[in-house]
Amino acid sequence: MGHHHHTKKKLSRRQFLGEASCAAIGSTAFLSSILNLGAINAMAARPHIISNSNDYKAMVCILLAGGADSYNFLVPTQASEYNDYVATRSTLALAQGPTLLPLNYNNAGRTFAVHSGMDGIRDMFNAGEAAFISNIGTLIEPISSYAEFQAGMKKMPLGLYSHSDQIQQWQTVLPQSRSSIGYAGRIADVLHDMNTIDQVSLNISLAGKNAFQSGNQYNEYSISRSATSSNIGYEGFPSYFSNAGLLNDTRDLAIQNMAEQQYMNIFQQTIAGLNKQTQESVEQFRVALGNVIPINNVFSTTNLSADMKMIAELISVRQFLGANRQIFYVVYGGWDHHDDVINNQNAMVPILDNALTEFNTALKQIGMFDKVVTFTISDFARTLTSNGNGSDHAWGGNMMMMGGPVNGGQIYGNYPSLRLDSSNTLNLSSRGRILPQVSVDELYAELALWFGVSPNDLAYVIPNICNFYDPSSCPTNPGGSYTPLGIIS
Repeated sequence: MGHHHHTKKKLSRRQFLGEASCAAIGSTAFLSSILNLGAINAMAARPHIISNSNDYKAMVCILLAGGADSYNFLVPTQASEYNDYVATRSTLALAQGPTLLPLNYNNAGRTFAVHSGMDGIRDMFNAGEAAFISNIGTLIEPISSYAEFQAGMKKMPLGLYSHSDQIQQWQTVLPQSRSSIGYAGRIADVLHDMNTIDQVSLNISLAGKNAFQSGNQYNEYSISRSATSSNIGYEGFPSYFSNAGLLNDTRDLAIQNMAEQQYMNIFQQTIAGLNKQTQESVEQFRVALGNVIPINNVFSTTNLSADMKMIAELISVRQFLGANRQIFYVVYGGWDHHDDVINNQNAMVPILDNALTEFNTALKQIGMFDKVVTFTISDFARTLTSNGNGSDHAWGGNMMMMGGPVNGGQIYGNYPSLRLDSSNTLNLSSRGRILPQVSVDELYAELALWFGVSPNDLAYVIPNICNFYDPSSCPTNPGGSYTPLGIIS
C-alpha cells in the first residue's frame, strides 16, 4: 500500500470527504448503503442466536484476482480422464511426471494430482488439513446442463465472463445485482456484538476497501502488511485513496449534489462518528501490534506471505482487539493469463503454496490451527482450450480451503468431464467453459453456520441460499433436513 504516515497529518476537507467516503462508505451506491435505514432497522429487529462467545473463530479469504486457470491446479489422472484433459488442453496440459504431484486420493477409481508448485498443498491435503471444491462458481439458481442454459429459463449472473462483475459476485453472493454490500460485511452486521470492543471491526482487510467486507452497518478496517505499533498512524482510512484525485473529486461532487438537506445532516453525523471510531480503532490496533507473538523463521518475504504473517500476528493478539470472530481479506493478483499461462503459473503458484503452507505452520505455532478456515476465491476459471498461448475467461473452477476445522483430504463437488463433445452436458462452448454445479452460496452457507451465524440470519447473509435446496432442506430452516457439503467438521 506504500504510504505509511508516522504522524497524523491534517487533511483538507476534500481529502477527508474523499477518504472517508471511500474508506468508510466506499461503494458505487454509498448513499444507498449509508442511508439504507430500512435494512438497518430490520436487522435490529430480528432475533440473533449467538453461540458461546468464549470460542474464537476466524476466516481468511484470499482473492486470486484475474481469474485463475484452476484446471491446472487440480488435474484428473485416471487414464481416460487424463487423456481427455490432454486432448482438450493441448499445449496448456501439464505432463504426467515432474509437473504433476499425485494426491493420496481415490474416489471409485478417480484420481487427481496438483500443479508441481503445490507441494505444500499436496502435503496438507494428504494430512487431512486441506481440501478442494470442484466446479464451483457464481449462480443465482441451479442450472443443470447446457440445454437448460440455452433454453434461457434460468436466471443468469450479470456480466458472465466479466472480471469486475464476477469478482464482485464472489464477494457479494448477489449475481442478480451490482450490490456493494458483501458476504463478510453482512456477517459482521449479524455477529459484530460477539466481539467485545465496539469500535474494532470484525472485518480486517489487507487489501483496502472491498465489497466482500462492506456491510449495511459495519465496514472493514484496512491495515497494511507492514503496519507496526509505531507506524500505524492514520491507515485505518487507507491513505492511498488521498492520492486518487479523481476519486475524491467524484465523491465530493456527489456530496455537493445531494438533493435533500436531511441526507447532508445524516452524512455529516456519520462522518463525524466514523472519524472518531477510526481514531479509536487505530489506538486499539497500536496496542495490539505492540503485543504480537513473534512468529519466527516461518514466512517468506513475498507480499502474500507478508500479508499472511500480519494475519497470524493479529490472530495472536485477538484478545487486545476484543475479538471472538474475525474475517480477514487478502488479494493476490495477476492471474489473468491470456498469455503464457504455463510460465506464469510456474512463477505464481509456488508463491501461493508457500504462503498457505507458512500460514498453516504459524497457526499451529500460536495454537490456533483448529480455529481458522482459509479459502481461495477467484473471478472465474478459464477456458479449457488454449487461445494459442494462454486461456480466456470462463466460469466454474476449482478452489482450495484449509485449516483445522476443514474435513481435508477430500474433493468436494464433482470434478467435471473435460471433453468438448456433446457427451459433456456441462460444457457451454467450443472453448471449454464449464457450467458450475456448486454455487458460491453453498460454500458460504457452510462457513457461515460454522462461524456462528444462526439459520434465522442466513437468508440475510446469503440472500439466494434457498434457491439451492428444497424448501424443507434449506439451511435457513433450523428444524429442516439440511445436508451440508461436509467441508467443515
